[in-house]
Amino acid sequence: MISKGVIYMLLATFVFAVMNVLIKYVPNIPAVEIILFRSIVSFVMSGVALKYQRVPLFGTNRKTLLIRGLAGAIALIMFFITLQEIPLASAVTLMFLSPIFTTILGIWIVKEKVNPLQWLFFAISFGGIVMIKGFDTRISVEMALLGIGAAFFSGIAYNMIRKLKTSEHPLVIIFYFPLVTLPIVGIYSGFNWVMPVGEEWIILLAIGALTQVAQYFMTKSYQSEELAKVANINFIGIIYALGFGYVLFDETFNFLTYLGMSAVLVGVILNVAFKNRKKNEVISN
Repeated sequence: MISKGVIYMLLATFVFAVMNVLIKYVPNIPAVEIILFRSIVSFVMSGVALKYQRVPLFGTNRKTLLIRGLAGAIALIMFFITLQEIPLASAVTLMFLSPIFTTILGIWIVKEKVNPLQWLFFAISFGGIVMIKGFDTRISVEMALLGIGAAFFSGIAYNMIRKLKTSEHPLVIIFYFPLVTLPIVGIYSGFNWVMPVGEEWIILLAIGALTQVAQYFMTKSYQSEELAKVANINFIGIIYALGFGYVLFDETFNFLTYLGMSAVLVGVILNVAFKNRKKNEVISN
């Protein structure tokens, strides 16, 4: 039988994929404004949950929490822009570089060592990005850099979360994301507001709600199962992206672009599997 942890992660990955699709259905709404709606929903739901559990809203390690929130906000803005501007699967593939950046940045942020073999895995992934950009004329240099930037800042955010895991309640870490994001996207949207019309209101609210649902299922997955057993399930997201992109947006790619996507995933999966094996060896010893 499939474990609860695996089921939760499959649900989380699917809901995130649906959210990504909805973003492409509001091309007239600026990415920053979409994030505004998403952040409002997350802020309210996270704040209510913290109050209900009687957890202090602002935590103790506020500097690190603020850095986590700011890095997450920048990453999300960059990612949403790429979702609107380039093929769905390409945007998702670029974001899959975040585990690579998390590992590399961890050398300085959390003082973790990188095995020489991991650098080979990194090179495979970055070689895949070069292939995707080089063989897909729909992706400009600017959009490719923006996608890589989104993964980079996600890597910073994930390292901040790792620094906070023993000192802050998980809900506080989640709460700081919209807390920091709202002023940034709110000010920008105030000067560049595009009024949603008709079903756009429903789509924007759905994006916010689906984000919370996906995060809930992902949290439940990590609580129910060992990380090594569920982490790689995230990569099924590229299959969802390719399928949704083909069916809903008529997005297709040439063979070399598919090869580049595969290289990105192979490098990331090998790196995650290598880290999990090393972790298990340490535990067994």
